[in-house]
Amino acid sequence: MTVMGVSKFERFFRAAAGIDVDKNDLKRYGDFVDAKLYDLLVVGQASAKANGRDTVEPWDLPITKGLQESIHRFRRLDEEVDLKPILEQLAAHPPLDRTPTQETEERYPEIIGGLSVALAETFEIMYSDVKNPQTSHWDGVTAVFDRLL
Repeated sequence: MTVMGVSKFERFFRAAAGIDVDKNDLKRYGDFVDAKLYDLLVVGQASAKANGRDTVEPWDLPITKGLQESIHRFRRLDEEVDLKPILEQLAAHPPLDRTPTQETEERYPEIIGGLSVALAETFEIMYSDVKNPQTSHWDGVTAVFDRLL
């Protein structure tokens, strides 16, 4: 999934956390964003179902305080996320029992932006001496997110 072009991706991670990524990291990043957004939707679906609704509303998504703060930092970076490839990759997942509303889908770019900021900052926290993350660094950081989201 190409959420942003290579140069924009590189610039974003530099601005967010001083991390140097390259085009080889773009697929890992796309897979990460796709997996975490889908995870949020799966939990949101359970919330909608528990509340007797057929649709997933924005408030059904488990947006933590930390992720909300990352979304705010993303807004200050003034970057954009391309929604089309996100929706295309989400379509490849097993369908949800509950359909996200348009309002929920409109929040995807900011949620992905927040996830992206949190990802970049987690590299900085876990591997402060590393400026160009390698596969082992990606594995470590994504394992943290897999446990928390």
